[in-house]
Amino acid sequence: MRLFATACLLTLSPLAALPAAAQVAGAPAMIPDGTILDVSATGKTTRVPDIATIRAGVVTQNATAAAALADNAKRMVGVLAALKAAGVQPRDIATSNVSLQPQYRYAENQPPAITGYQASNTVSIRFRDVAKSGAILDALVAQGANQIDGPSLSLDQPDAALDEARTDAIKRARARADLYAKAAGLTVVRILSISESGEMAGPQPPVVYMARVAAAPKADTAIAPGETDVTATVSVRFLLK
Repeated sequence: MRLFATACLLTLSPLAALPAAAQVAGAPAMIPDGTILDVSATGKTTRVPDIATIRAGVVTQNATAAAALADNAKRMVGVLAALKAAGVQPRDIATSNVSLQPQYRYAENQPPAITGYQASNTVSIRFRDVAKSGAILDALVAQGANQIDGPSLSLDQPDAALDEARTDAIKRARARADLYAKAAGLTVVRILSISESGEMAGPQPPVVYMARVAAAPKADTAIAPGETDVTATVSVRFLLK
């Protein structure tokens, strides 16, 4: 009996300490003496994009699936060779889509009839010299590319621009906090917390002109990079007194 009682006592001992531990964990956080102000601000800087990403491909049609694919592959070899000759690195070329689809003829009160097949092969090309990308596109068309989409303009190394936008965001948040504090008859004592809620330095809606002039077939396609906005949004909590 003594052994049993001792065992029970040792087992219940840790449980007796639980209410005190739970009490400590549930203690409310300390609230600073003053007025809390939460401000959200977006900082911005601008850069000229130095990367252009364009999708270019070959679309072919033939009576049979095999013939459509063979013709497509032959023309795509020329397109890839033109990219290599233009100095585009293999790391900047990636296949983005390959497809083969039947083509149908539709007639009233009759089931669709297959008339042939359409094959397409598209590559995504990243140009690190935006000014030369137009001339390269013209070379691709000369080698058989008949489908071009883009470009999407972006920055190769956006970190420095993002840091400028973050600095601008903090300055804007502080200026706004000073404005609110002055209007309320208070002053900004310090920052309690900072969190970043968003940043944008990737592809932007392009400011682009892409065209070929019918009267001047040797003219290069023109691509104007324009400027892109790099933004960062922060949420800052201030203590006012």
